[in-house]
Amino acid sequence: MKLVRFGEKGEECPGVWMGDGRILDVRALAFHIEDYNEHFFTHHGIRQLEQLLKDPGASFVEASTVRLGVPVARPSKIICVGANYADHAREFGHKIPEEPILFSKVTSALNGPNDPIRIPDGARVMDGEAELAVVIGKTAFGIREADALDYVAGYTLMNDVTERVVQKKNGQWMRGKGFDSFAPLGPFLITPDELPDPGNMTVWQTCNGRELQRANTVDMMFDVPFLIEFISRGMTLNPGDIIATGTPSGIGSARDPQVLLKSGDVVEIGVDGIGVQRNEVVSA
Repeated sequence: MKLVRFGEKGEECPGVWMGDGRILDVRALAFHIEDYNEHFFTHHGIRQLEQLLKDPGASFVEASTVRLGVPVARPSKIICVGANYADHAREFGHKIPEEPILFSKVTSALNGPNDPIRIPDGARVMDGEAELAVVIGKTAFGIREADALDYVAGYTLMNDVTERVVQKKNGQWMRGKGFDSFAPLGPFLITPDELPDPGNMTVWQTCNGRELQRANTVDMMFDVPFLIEFISRGMTLNPGDIIATGTPSGIGSARDPQVLLKSGDVVEIGVDGIGVQRNEVVSA
C-alpha cells in the first residue's frame, strides 16, 4: 500500500493512494484512525487499512484536487545518517567512517513533498540531499540485525536540505539542517510488501532538470538492518520514527562550479519504487 496524508497543512487526513487518481479517505470509514501516528502503528493500523480497502462503502477523493502532506504524523524523532556513501564522504572531506555517523533533524523541519523550500534569512550555501527514509512500525530496542526489517512500517524519501555555512560554522549539524521546511518527506509511505529489498534502489536528485545525484542503495556502507540494530542499542525507536539513511555523492555545494539553491529553483528527488518529490525554492 501507499499511505498518504492529504489536506491543508496542519489539517491533513490519512489516506491510501489508489494509483488511479483517487485516494481512499480513511477517516470517512474509520473515525478511530485519527492519523498515521504512533498509536496507529502500535495498534495494527496497516492491517486495518487492508480491511478498509475491501469495504464496499469506501469513500474516495480526487488526488488532483488535494495537497499531499508529510506521510507520517508527529514522529518523535528523525535520526539521520551522515556520510553513508563512501563517495559522498570523500566529496565532503570526511574520512570513511568505521561506524554510522548519526545526527538529528528537528521535526519542525518536516515539509510536504511538493511544498516550497524556504530560504532562511542570511543563507548563502544551500543545497539538497536525496535520501531513502525508513519509518519504524513498532517499538524497537536492542534489535538484532537479522530481525530488523520486522520493525519497519514502510519506506519513503527525504530531502535533507542543508545550509552548509551554518552547518560547518556551528561545529554541529543540527541547526544547518533544521530550518523550517528543510525536510520534505514523502509523497508516499510504501509498505514493505511492495518494497521487499531496500538494499537495491536507485536514489536521485535534479535541480531545474539537471541531474546532480544518482546512485543505488547497494552502495551504502551501512544498510537498513544494520542501522536499525546500531541505533536501537540503548536508544528506543518509537513507532513512526524516521531514519534517513544518507545521501550519495553529487551534492551541489561539492561541485565546481557549485550548484546552490536559489529562489525560483525547482528541486526534484526520487527513489525508484517509492516516488518523486518536487519542491520550488522560495525566499523566506
